[in-house]
Amino acid sequence: MISTIIFDIGGVLIDFDWDGFIHRMFPGREELISELNDAVWGSRRWDRLDAGDEPEKVFASIIAHDPKHEAELRKVFENVGDTLKKRPATPEWLRDLKARGYRLLYLSNYSRYVMGKNPDVLDFLPLLDGGIFSCDVRMIKPDREIYEALAEKYSLNPGECVFIDDLARNVQAGIDFGFRGIQFITFEQVQTDLNNLLKEE
Repeated sequence: MISTIIFDIGGVLIDFDWDGFIHRMFPGREELISELNDAVWGSRRWDRLDAGDEPEKVFASIIAHDPKHEAELRKVFENVGDTLKKRPATPEWLRDLKARGYRLLYLSNYSRYVMGKNPDVLDFLPLLDGGIFSCDVRMIKPDREIYEALAEKYSLNPGECVFIDDLARNVQAGIDFGFRGIQFITFEQVQTDLNNLLKEE
């Protein structure tokens, strides 16, 4: 029987729109955007920020990959909070699940740097019963250790948990750990899939 629902945050409880953000910042400059995307996301460089490394250390690593675009990359770093937007339906969804008796947790790859750039998008956190930000434990999804850390912290029975994430690799890692898993594709889809799963239990 499912007792606990675990949510990713970016891409699930809030919008994370990197593609829109980078295109708004550098409209029509597709070659530049491709190079910036490779610098930021290649070889999981940005993941080190989510894992709790010092921001300037992470930024230096990213810039070293593409030093000719340091000015543009610095602009991206400074404005990265604009990638995040509230999802108006999130608080109602969480309140409904709480009213139905489920414990709600979060498990999110997130950095204190990005939190500081747009803290208001996390105003729903008091509706949850706790969770783990990757930067605070220096682990990141989909590494098994972060799922273990959440289970240990909250004395979870994995078989009684469902985990929702927008990235298939993170969902699969949760399933491999013993959670039930749902990939977020659209808000309507994830609500339907979750309600169907809960009805089965």
